[in-house]
Amino acid sequence: MKIDYNTAGRSALSATLALALAACGGGGGSSAPIAGPPPGATPAPTPPPTNSACSTANQIDFADDVLNDWYLFPDLLDNTVNAANFDTVQSFLDARVAPARAQSRDVGFTFATSIADENALINSGASAGFGVRLSFDQDNNRLFILEAFENAPGFQAGIDRGTEILSIGTDASNLQAVSDLLADGGPQAVVNALGPSDAGVTRVLRFVQDDGTVIETSVSKSDFSLDPVSDRYGALIIEDGGRNVGYLNLRTFIVSDAADQLRSAFQLFASNNVDELILDFRYNGGGLVSVAETLGDLMGRDQIGNIFSQTVLREERSDNNTTRLFESEMNALQPEGLVLIGTRSTASASELVTNSMLSYVSPNRIALVGDDTSGKPVGQFAFDLDECDLRVRAVTFQTLNADDEGDYFTGLASVMPNTCRAVDDFTSPLGDPSEASIATALDFLAGRSCTPISGGPGQTAQSLNRRQILTPAQPNAAQYQIPGLF
Repeated sequence: MKIDYNTAGRSALSATLALALAACGGGGGSSAPIAGPPPGATPAPTPPPTNSACSTANQIDFADDVLNDWYLFPDLLDNTVNAANFDTVQSFLDARVAPARAQSRDVGFTFATSIADENALINSGASAGFGVRLSFDQDNNRLFILEAFENAPGFQAGIDRGTEILSIGTDASNLQAVSDLLADGGPQAVVNALGPSDAGVTRVLRFVQDDGTVIETSVSKSDFSLDPVSDRYGALIIEDGGRNVGYLNLRTFIVSDAADQLRSAFQLFASNNVDELILDFRYNGGGLVSVAETLGDLMGRDQIGNIFSQTVLREERSDNNTTRLFESEMNALQPEGLVLIGTRSTASASELVTNSMLSYVSPNRIALVGDDTSGKPVGQFAFDLDECDLRVRAVTFQTLNADDEGDYFTGLASVMPNTCRAVDDFTSPLGDPSEASIATALDFLAGRSCTPISGGPGQTAQSLNRRQILTPAQPNAAQYQIPGLF
């Protein structure tokens, strides 16, 4: 049996991060950072027996050895857990890391996923579904579109940011009102009604567009590629009071092509003499650390050779600690003003970049706008059991900035020198200067006053936005990294 320690790329802090994913580290709605042990890392854990290699018991044994050998917080593992009591790898992982989760150190960041699915996501952005991000309002039992990918079937059917989904059915004769689904079964009832994320799955959707037009149509899920930087609003120049402000909306760090798309965006910024940036990462659950490092380089024109970030493992694995220095990038800038637009779905690599830039932007010229972020200053390595298509993403490292700072487990609002409250105004297009969060970001850069996010340094901020990202109980590889993706 061959066990691979995936070195395809470290991913950033979330989840979804991410995250992220959501995909802020998965499961809890945040997305997870991605990484593999550095080349030369000691091969561990010990392979399970070759007979019945892919039995649930052997896969759980594999996951157990990963945690014992590499987990960042070994003192926060529950060693009383009996592996025989679990019938899935994920449920076992959740039980083992429960003490870390209770201390907000691992809120869904350690998870099991498919090697093939995650590699396809990283290499080409491959996914399947309607190609939309969904959020729900539990208080009022409503379901809204936060974003639609332009090359996916949802957008092509007329669904876009601000659309409200009213009813879902397998055909027109059995439509179920979203309000009833949420009231009777909660968000998972909506997830179930939408069906699996497989190409060919068809649902009849009744929805109302932003202008009030009600449409009922059949939409089939299909394969599509996640585009990290939208051609509509991914990179824009916003003119504000005679100043050119660069606006970057990066949907995810998980797709490797994001690095080249970022380079194209900064070519636009450089050609327009931009020295103030708005990083709109409001739904970005994280992804590859390598992409975060490229973005750091593009904002580090005057910092080449200085520390961008430090990767720190548990004491027994400290020989794998690394320090990443700023490297030269064509069209790099040195921002005099920098704003992160964030929400509770902003995680992992998104937070890593912002925390790293705290060391290099004047404290009175950098801010978090919107809502507090997920709080994921940790990342994962990937541990692969090839023959079982099993990848265990385990929290294995923490990322610090040049000032050795990186303890924002409650969110970036606790460490940012400036914060400004703003709603996520999904009735306005992303990239629109009049959208509430973007307008507030422009106000900060122009020196206009704002209301701080509740909380502050050393405190936990209360969430401003009542809507929540729709997250399946068992996210797929893309949903771990792209919060709200269906």
